[in-house]
Amino acid sequence: MSQELTSDYVVVGAGSAGAVLAARLSEDPGVQVTLLEAGQRDKGMNIHVPAAFSKLFQTEHDWDYLTEPQPELGGRRIYWPRGRMLGGSSSMNAMMWVKGFQADYEEWGEAAGPDWGWDAVRKTYAQLEDVEDATALDGIGGPVRVERQRSPRPYTESFLQAAEQAGYPRGRANGPNPEAYVETMVTQRRGARWSTAAAYLKPAAKRANLRVITGAQVSRVTIDGRRATGVEAIIENQRTTIAARREVILAGGAINTPQLLMLSGIGPAAQLTGLGIDVVHDAREVGENLADHLVAGIGWEVENGSLATAESLRQLADYLLRRRGMLTSNVGEAYGFLRSRPDLAAPDIEMIFAPAGFFDEGLVVFEGEAVVAGPILVDPASRGRITLASMDPSAKAVIDPRYLSDPEGRDRAAMVEGVRVALEIASQPALKPILGTFLRPDVPVDSTAEEVADALLSRHAHTLYHPTGTCRMGTDEASVVDPRLRVRGVEGLRVADASIMPRIVRGHTNAPSILIGERAAELITSK
Repeated sequence: MSQELTSDYVVVGAGSAGAVLAARLSEDPGVQVTLLEAGQRDKGMNIHVPAAFSKLFQTEHDWDYLTEPQPELGGRRIYWPRGRMLGGSSSMNAMMWVKGFQADYEEWGEAAGPDWGWDAVRKTYAQLEDVEDATALDGIGGPVRVERQRSPRPYTESFLQAAEQAGYPRGRANGPNPEAYVETMVTQRRGARWSTAAAYLKPAAKRANLRVITGAQVSRVTIDGRRATGVEAIIENQRTTIAARREVILAGGAINTPQLLMLSGIGPAAQLTGLGIDVVHDAREVGENLADHLVAGIGWEVENGSLATAESLRQLADYLLRRRGMLTSNVGEAYGFLRSRPDLAAPDIEMIFAPAGFFDEGLVVFEGEAVVAGPILVDPASRGRITLASMDPSAKAVIDPRYLSDPEGRDRAAMVEGVRVALEIASQPALKPILGTFLRPDVPVDSTAEEVADALLSRHAHTLYHPTGTCRMGTDEASVVDPRLRVRGVEGLRVADASIMPRIVRGHTNAPSILIGERAAELITSK
């Protein structure tokens, strides 16, 4: 049995960008919009309680990916969680609103034209944001609520004081060049998670022209000649064709979008032919240019006052009654930026701090009291790729980020310098008296930065959950999508998610993904 549906726009993926795009397109009552999501609705306490996000890992709400073994990380396969529900990864992330630097968007503008440069994107950010205690640098009144943390741990202030004692400035988050060390601003409303499902889809839910279908596993884009005509999906165990009168827009993210393009015959011809897939368009860069942020957190034992007792009855009551307390924490409560080399034009390392024993990516509960600080490589030189395992749509794609693989060794050197700075900050008067022995890595406390870094990278370093770039946007013919996000070689098909980023931002990817959803809606409706 099969069924057929028809819509003007078909959006695949209800995540950070897709939810935004579908909601914006449906503001026009004259069009029908269908939004397809492989996961289910964003129901469940762990989705909405900020500190509980890691409890969603390896559940039905997670795509639960593993990379290929990484030679520079001790041959380990790295776990990559990705949100599989309404809101996508915005329903499962650490809610850090870190937009990146002006330089990031200037680089986008150089690759894809002025519509993606700093002057353009800052106006869009101002329209989509609603920032608590906003300054002239922030937006107010938009759908995305960005708040100060309600109950940060005292250790977070100690970290910020120690960074200042080490010579790093304190300041405010999210300016054009936000190099200061700051307390994290979070996508929360009154202490609860504020995902794109909450910000965009819930207000749009009553519109008759917006059809949201969950549990929809899209298997391919249907193409007639050189034009996308819709998609095929499995919905409630039934093969379903959803025809698109106007356009199909893929918003599945940096893994699922290139996978779906390749399954549909759009990708490197040699790879597709080898798997028995008919080639519609030989797009050699589909799946290439994969960039991600690698983090190496150092863990120290502390006596008390971390998030270790966040699940106590007292904390649960504080959250339910007042939306205060440890459960409002996003875990990554503070951060700052630095340059690993003085000749760099912009920072390449972010220093993150968590007043919790967030070890083993939260998959193994740590019972003791601990804090974590360490570097994130936010401007990696290394690039990886996404490829198909088979022509079976249900098979997971092959993920090879190739961490620290750049021939010059700049990425590893940057991480070693980041570890050195983390140890320097930890040695300051505001932190040193309260930090105990190393919990991660298990090395002597007098180890050198190089020794600590080597142990971290080989045994503990992992993703910060920011895959990007696999359907690169550009003005050149080799790019996968053009500056209007149209897939080259196929009409009626666009991509709108983190995969289109020409370069990964020196920040976190939720904010620019929401921006991409907004900009895509503007581009589609302004034609």
